[in-house]
Amino acid sequence: MKKIFIGITVFLIFLLGSILSVAQQKSKTPLRLGVAGISHGHSGWIFDWKGREQPLNVVGVYEPDTALAGKFIRRYKLDPQLFFTNLNDMLEKTKPEAVVAFGSIHAHLAAVEACAPRGIHVMVEKPLAVSNEHAEKMQALAKKHKVYLLTNYETSWYPSTEKTYQLIYDSNYIGKIRKMVVNDGHNGPKEIGVGKEFFDWLTDPVLNGGGAVVDFGCYGANLMTWLMKGETPSAVTAITSTFKPQTYPKVDDDAVILVHYSTANGVIQGSWNWPFGRKDMEVYGETGLVYADNNTDMRIRKVGMQQTQPLKVSASALGVYTDPFAYFTDVVRGEIKVPDFGLYSLENNVLVVKILAAARESAKSGKTISIR
Repeated sequence: MKKIFIGITVFLIFLLGSILSVAQQKSKTPLRLGVAGISHGHSGWIFDWKGREQPLNVVGVYEPDTALAGKFIRRYKLDPQLFFTNLNDMLEKTKPEAVVAFGSIHAHLAAVEACAPRGIHVMVEKPLAVSNEHAEKMQALAKKHKVYLLTNYETSWYPSTEKTYQLIYDSNYIGKIRKMVVNDGHNGPKEIGVGKEFFDWLTDPVLNGGGAVVDFGCYGANLMTWLMKGETPSAVTAITSTFKPQTYPKVDDDAVILVHYSTANGVIQGSWNWPFGRKDMEVYGETGLVYADNNTDMRIRKVGMQQTQPLKVSASALGVYTDPFAYFTDVVRGEIKVPDFGLYSLENNVLVVKILAAARESAKSGKTISIR
């Protein structure tokens, strides 16, 4: 009887090991990925991502600008057969599991309209949409066809972003949030040398939905929506300016957005006029504060302390994703669930668009805009 028990135990261990091995192999199978547009300055991540957590299999690229497609073919030594000038043709002939959209923000709706009815999941670059109308159409399509629709922000994969949330809600380090200040931007698209294809739509009020107010205002709206657990702000007040009209004649290059919640206020400063690039956040509570100076460097202070204390964080220690495509893959494969009002989530980013729309309306009218 003892030998039989040992034999069964060994068999069960072997069976469990086999199951785990199959599961691991399945998770490592590259995602069949389509690309809808490559004019965004971040599109190079798809073809030249250093330290990727999970492999990708790019099966097709839609790009109507053949000259731009040619640049990518030469730069990344790509097969010209990957490229299509018609989005529907690319989807039908390559059958991707998921698509990432790297065209203009205005083009995000067309990407979802083409992908969702085919059951293809989509991740767009920030923000989700240029307007409430576009956002609502995209949300309805995603829900109707039961596909994931994610929005990627660089700050979503900052370890300091995750640690800030943990300090507030897991450790109760600062008590209830009372004020949030989010600063994002750089010294300007032209000044940092973005490509012409990117610059042309980034500075177009229709294709981008605005200037710095959209390009960098969206980060703060996304982070605040997450930190406030999806609460809809009651009002938004904003001032937008164009300090370099010779460079940005059609759109703003600086925005200050005040976001009012029931128990807290938020200040979003998005600009193409910073002396250097920055993505940092300050959160003040009843009993302390948290500064996220960049992706890994933080400062914290509690009542009773004489000064802030430095805190260094890492992705490995916190278990956070540093590769948005690995996150997207695991969502599509069902290995993780997107949290309600999480940074990538559709609910969060529909609200982000509402905040940005209210900010543009406030700046134009000179009035505080009620969202509710």
